[in-house]
Amino acid sequence: MHLLRSLLFLGVAFTASTLGDGHGPDHPGGAPKLELNETAWALKHGLTPPSYYTADWEDATLAAERHPGLMIAHGLFMCLAFFVFLPMGMALRSVKHRMHRLAVLAQWICTIVSLAYASVYRKLTPNMYPGQAHSKHGYVVLLIALGITSIDTAALLRRVFCFVRAGPFTFRGFFDVLRGAHRASESEYIGLMDEEDQVKSVDSSEPEYAHSNGSSECDIGSDDTLHDAYIQRRTPRSRLHRVLKAAFITVEWSLLFCGCSTLFSGIAVYTGGCRDKILSGCLGHLIKAGIFWSYGLLNFARFLGFGAGMGWAWNRAPSPGYPTAEFVESLVIFLYGITNTWMERIGSAPGSPYSTKTVQHIGIAVMFWFGGLLGMAIESKRLRRWFAAHALDTPDSESHLGSESHTVSFNPFPALVIGVTGAVMAAHHQEYLFQVQIHVLWGNLILAFAVMRCVTYLFLWISPSGATRSTAPSRPPSEALASFFLAAGGITFIFSTEEVTVAAMRRGRDDIMLFVVLGVSVTCIAFVWVVGVVGFQGWLRMGMRMRAKAGF
Repeated sequence: MHLLRSLLFLGVAFTASTLGDGHGPDHPGGAPKLELNETAWALKHGLTPPSYYTADWEDATLAAERHPGLMIAHGLFMCLAFFVFLPMGMALRSVKHRMHRLAVLAQWICTIVSLAYASVYRKLTPNMYPGQAHSKHGYVVLLIALGITSIDTAALLRRVFCFVRAGPFTFRGFFDVLRGAHRASESEYIGLMDEEDQVKSVDSSEPEYAHSNGSSECDIGSDDTLHDAYIQRRTPRSRLHRVLKAAFITVEWSLLFCGCSTLFSGIAVYTGGCRDKILSGCLGHLIKAGIFWSYGLLNFARFLGFGAGMGWAWNRAPSPGYPTAEFVESLVIFLYGITNTWMERIGSAPGSPYSTKTVQHIGIAVMFWFGGLLGMAIESKRLRRWFAAHALDTPDSESHLGSESHTVSFNPFPALVIGVTGAVMAAHHQEYLFQVQIHVLWGNLILAFAVMRCVTYLFLWISPSGATRSTAPSRPPSEALASFFLAAGGITFIFSTEEVTVAAMRRGRDDIMLFVVLGVSVTCIAFVWVVGVVGFQGWLRMGMRMRAKAGF
C-alpha cells in the first residue's frame, strides 16, 4: 500500500510539473470569444500575407497581373485526369478492354495540358507562396502514375516485338496489336490482375492474327497453350505473384487518394494557407481529416459492392486468405496512432511544458495506437483459436472455427476509436465560439458514423441468414448513412482549420449553416462520383461475363 501511494504521488508530481498551470498558451481559460481579435491573431501568427487567391480576386492593384482563368483550367484538367480518366482506365484495365489505352492517353493529355496552364500561370503571376511543396508533391504523384503507365508501355513494346519476329508483316495485324485485339495481349500484365479476369478478354471476339514462332516467350497460339504456359510460369512463384498483384492494385488505387491529397495541398497553396507557424496545425487537420474523408468514400464503395471478392462488401468471403476490412481499418488506426504519438511535440521548444491541448492530442493518439492494436488482435485467426481453446473439446468446434474465417467480422473497436474521437473533439476547447460550433458539428458527424456502424453489426448479428452467409454484397442501409456521416465529418474537419474559420470571420461568413450545407453538398458530389466509378466497373464486368456466356 505504501508503494502504491508513493507511485501515485510521483505520478501526480510529474503531471503537475509537466503541465504547469494547466493552461498553455494554446489553451487559454475563459469563455469562447464572439468576435475576431486581429491584434491577438497577428501577435500569435504574424500578419497574413497576400495569396494567389487575393491577387486574382480581391486585390485591385494587381488587375493587370490577374489570370484566374489559367488556374481554373489547370485545376479542371488535372481533376479530369485523376478523377475521370484514371479510374476509367483502371476499370477498363481490370477487364482487359482495348479502350483502356485510350483512357490512359486521355489521362496524360489532360495532365500535360494542365501542367502547361500551370506553367504559364507561374510565368505571368508573382510568386505569392515561396517554398511551397505542392509542385514537388504533384510531381511525385505523377511519377507514380507514370510507373503504372510504364507497365502498359512495356506490354505494348513486347507485343510489337513478338509480332515483328513472328512472321509476315501486315498492317491489319500490326493495327490489332497496337489496339490490343491481338491474342498476345492475353498475358499482357503477367498475372498482375485478378484470376477471374485471366479467363477471357472483353474483346476476344476480335479477329485473331496468330503467327508461329519458335520462341516460347512470343508464343501466341491457342488459349490452352497460353493458359498452360501461364500456369507453368506462375506455379513456382505463386507467393511472389500474390505479393506483386497486391502491390500493383494497392499502388494503382492509391493514386486516387494521392490525387485527392494533391488537390487539398493545391487549394492550400492557392489560398495562402498552412504557412510558417500555422503549418504543423494545418497539416494535422488536413491529414487527419483526409483520412476520415477518404475512408468515408471507400466505405460507401464497400456498401455498393467494392471488395466483395475479399468479403469487404458485408458479405461472406468466397475464399479464405484475404484480410478483413476491419483488420485494414485497425491497421490504419494503429499506424496513425503509433506515429502521431511522437509527432505532437513537433515545433515545441525543448523543455517547454506540455500544454493541455498537447496532452489531449497525445491521449487521442495513444487511444488510436492501442485501439488499433486491439482491433488487429481481434482479427487474428491464431488469437481467435487461442481464445476458443477451452471449447476445442466439443465435436463441432473445429469445423466451426474453420468456417468462422469466411463470415462477416464483428469488430467494434475501429468504430469505438473513431466514435470516441468524435465525442471528445466535439468538446474540444477553442478560442472563438464559431470554431467551437464547427468542432461540435464534425465531432458529432464522426460519432454518428460509429453509431451507424454498431447498428450495422446489430442487424447482421441478429440476422439468421443472408448477409453473413451469402457471397453477394448485402448493402446494409445503416452503412450508407455511416459512410455519409464519416465523409461529411471529414470534409467539415477540414473546414474547421484555424485559418479557414478566421478567413470566414473576416468576411462575415461565420455561419454554421453555410458550412453544413457546403460540407453536405461536397459529400453528395463525391458520392455520385463513387457511384459512377463502381458502377462503371461493374458494367464492364457484366458485359465480360455476358460475352463469355454467349461464346464469343
